[in-house]
Amino acid sequence: MSHPTTPTPAPDRPAEPGARPSRRTWDSRSLALVSVFAAFIAASAIVPGIPVGSFGVPITLQTFAIILTGLVLGGSRAAAAVGLYLVLAFAGLPIFSGGRAGLQVMAGGSAGYIVGFVLAAFLVGVAAEQIIKRLPAKRRGLWFFLAAAVVTVVASHLPGVLGMMLNLKLSWQAAFAADLVFYPGDLLKDAVAAVAAVAVHRAFPDVLVRRVK
Repeated sequence: MSHPTTPTPAPDRPAEPGARPSRRTWDSRSLALVSVFAAFIAASAIVPGIPVGSFGVPITLQTFAIILTGLVLGGSRAAAAVGLYLVLAFAGLPIFSGGRAGLQVMAGGSAGYIVGFVLAAFLVGVAAEQIIKRLPAKRRGLWFFLAAAVVTVVASHLPGVLGMMLNLKLSWQAAFAADLVFYPGDLLKDAVAAVAAVAVHRAFPDVLVRRVK
């Protein structure tokens, strides 16, 4: 009487030529970076803001920290870092500008800018991924700045104007005029963030490169 034979496992197939090695999107390193940059954004809020006008919207370092987070971490991780920061702030930690905390900040003139935090980090991060993928290191600084400047207008200033119109009952013209005062400082912060991001990528070349190549 014959006995059934146990099938012999097929040998592992070698990787096809040109196939990309698999990589984990959310490994422990990514989670650590998200936590570190969330803390960095919170620390940037400790620096006292510069009051501007009478609408309660100060000039702060948070926008610099958020843009730098996007340029260094890329879209998804930057959005996660900002999201973690906002969750902690809304939960009651006094890590909004001026030591504020809680959902009540969404009733003030800064609400639109706060709403734009996650969007700005994500968009400038996605732009950084494309810049890293397509351009050599020596050309990245200018494109980092251009991406940051465009994203700042679209994802920070536009929501900021809409927030002042909604919460402060300002006209479009009045809200736009109130927002204009932030442009010079934000462009300066974008330029510094671009320079800092180039330095970070030079010092830690795989912080984002290995995720997009």
